[in-house]
Amino acid sequence: MTNLPSSNLPPLPVSSLPTPAVEWDSYLLTHHGHLLQSWAWGELKGRFGWSAVRVRPPGDKAAAQILFRRLPLGLTLAYIPKGPVVDWTDSEQCRTFFAALHAEAKKRRAVLLKFEPNLWSPDFSLDFPHAEAAVNLLTRSGFTPADAIQPRTSLVIDLSGDEAAILAAMKQKTRYNIRLAEKKGVTIRHGGPEDVTIFYQLAQITAVRDSFGVHNLDYYRAAYDLFAPDRCALLLAEFAGRPLAALMAFSFGREAYYFYGASSSEQRNLMAPYLLQWEAIRWAKSQGCTRYDLWGIPDADLVTLEAEFERRHDNLWGVYRFKRGFGGQWVQSIDAFDYVYNPLLYQFYKLVRRR
Repeated sequence: MTNLPSSNLPPLPVSSLPTPAVEWDSYLLTHHGHLLQSWAWGELKGRFGWSAVRVRPPGDKAAAQILFRRLPLGLTLAYIPKGPVVDWTDSEQCRTFFAALHAEAKKRRAVLLKFEPNLWSPDFSLDFPHAEAAVNLLTRSGFTPADAIQPRTSLVIDLSGDEAAILAAMKQKTRYNIRLAEKKGVTIRHGGPEDVTIFYQLAQITAVRDSFGVHNLDYYRAAYDLFAPDRCALLLAEFAGRPLAALMAFSFGREAYYFYGASSSEQRNLMAPYLLQWEAIRWAKSQGCTRYDLWGIPDADLVTLEAEFERRHDNLWGVYRFKRGFGGQWVQSIDAFDYVYNPLLYQFYKLVRRR
């Protein structure tokens, strides 16, 4: 999983974006930035308790979207999801840029600044040499390894081949379930804004059945409003006019992401989620994406996952049983890192996080 040359990036849809957003996203796409650093993602989080501050010093080849969350007593939490975008091998540039980020955090009385770099662990030779350089530099710069907010471990499907090659990489049972759903009459359609309510109803069913947390309806509506149609697909699997499953997939440059999924508890024998996921993969490929991130499995090494997935049912283990069949490559990001401005309140923050 290496960085992509900018010349291969697809054109950025600009029809609904203001000029600063176009410039910001264009820079991210050129430098392989993540969707969670995109302008629209900052706007989405801004509707639900966060505020986005975008830092890109003139002339610097660096950028970061910092999300600030208000805390009591006028304090804040500062968070950079899947960022910043910086040349981790240029230590002097990084230190200068870090100083600008610290200034923004201190201006808003942040208790801590959390980095979640968009880099895969050096142990797996995926983002060399940047991952190892980032870990060393952050450690030397006063950051400490910390709990991540976004999933660290995932499965990523290679979309560079044709559909036959993508199917061939899947487990035989998954291919069988896709064909079964088609044979039994499950159909897939692209939803519109009016279908977000259906997605949310299915998400509530999933939350109760599988003990998952979900966002509220307004959040999913906002995500669809900000990203569709260019960067978001809402897909619904139906049988005889009844919705059985739904998902929201996103794209940004050459990357696609499966963020939100839901399914009914009815007629599960029809295997609707398998056909639905296959159609999401096909949509991602049609967008020009070369990788499809299934986004979130248990935070364990591959040997452990394969040894325990059949007997484990807690947390994300059921999710892993489903996702592993689609033939993705196991990947794991480097640690999140925190820079602490207020040690006493930071200990309280960690206590609240654990609870």
